[in-house]
Amino acid sequence: METALLILTYLFYLISFLFALYLLIPFFSLLSYGFVQLFRVKTPYERRKFLTDKSFDFGLIITAHQETAFVHPLVDSILKQTYQQFQVYVVADDCDPEQLRFAHPKVTVLHPEPALHAKIKSIRYGLSHFSRKHDAVIILDVDNLIHPSYLEVMNNHFRKGYRVVQCDFKPKNTDTPFARMDAIGDIFNFFTEREIRMRLGMSSTIWGSGVAIDLELYNEVEYSSLLGGFDKKLQAHLVKRVDQIAFAPAAVLYDEKITSGQALEQQRTRWINAYFKYFSLGWGIFTAGLRRLSPNLLFFGFNTLRPPLFITLGIAFLLAVLSYWVSPALFPLWAGVIATFALSFLLIVVVKSTDKRIVLDILRLPLFIVRQLLALFKIKSANKSFLKTEHHKVVFIDDLLRNGAA
Repeated sequence: METALLILTYLFYLISFLFALYLLIPFFSLLSYGFVQLFRVKTPYERRKFLTDKSFDFGLIITAHQETAFVHPLVDSILKQTYQQFQVYVVADDCDPEQLRFAHPKVTVLHPEPALHAKIKSIRYGLSHFSRKHDAVIILDVDNLIHPSYLEVMNNHFRKGYRVVQCDFKPKNTDTPFARMDAIGDIFNFFTEREIRMRLGMSSTIWGSGVAIDLELYNEVEYSSLLGGFDKKLQAHLVKRVDQIAFAPAAVLYDEKITSGQALEQQRTRWINAYFKYFSLGWGIFTAGLRRLSPNLLFFGFNTLRPPLFITLGIAFLLAVLSYWVSPALFPLWAGVIATFALSFLLIVVVKSTDKRIVLDILRLPLFIVRQLLALFKIKSANKSFLKTEHHKVVFIDDLLRNGAA
């Protein structure tokens, strides 16, 4: 009995250490950011030399599912690129053909029959209809817009030898509290999981859209499921195949933020389900790091295993309460860790956001967390349904830039 109790106590200490470490990563990220800003340390991208003067050829796949109103603004933003070595493939899945007609030679519209009703299938369909062998593929969601210099920045990264490059995300709309709270999440995640890692020479995480990938690398990926989480499988493959997944803050993609609590629940239901479904992938990355003695893969795998942030916080509060009985000396330490996380979160949003309304909406985040808790109890539905996020904000890139978008 005493042995079992001792084992449980040490297990409690181990779990406490791991979750405390998760909550302290933003603090260490801020310290790193302050150091490089103070001493003006060049980023790995800035230090890296150009390996070629080649103009890389990009194939851009737009996955449009039952939505056509957003395709025209997105295509318009692509055609206004300062870099012109590309071809656009609009996979119009279950869309009205009459609504998508483009005379421009750089735009190819594809109408799969029968309807596909799955993003991975749409991507495969687009790849199988490439008009030529492109060097890299970029996957875009229908609600996206890209900055005019987006492809030029991507080309420069590929010229420096990067084979996987994640762009930066900016909100296309911040007109509702939920949209601004959604933007807060992006600010925090892109800082801790992409910008800081890039500065430290480690791999950044990828997103479901806007990432440029060497075509041969992408074609190696095999998907076991066609519903949700395709970026999880893609990321697990890529991080083990390249020395670094790059992050390009100057390549900006604008995406539509959710505008209501109901939309948030549906979106997060899909995301939370993907985390649990692909949990083993994080463990695979971590063990690969152990075998290769790779700090990059170890850190990447460790962070990939972390539950969604609201669950991590919930577990941290539970561990703090339990520590009062298991080991009272841990309780003030837990209080310090949670306070440090809260302050770090606030500082990251304040430092990286230019919209005062977004900063003020931090006070509304408990409502955001409640909606995610509701989504947690619906995750089984994501295995049976596409759970597509509805979009509403039709806006052109010129409008965003005219209104001061970065």
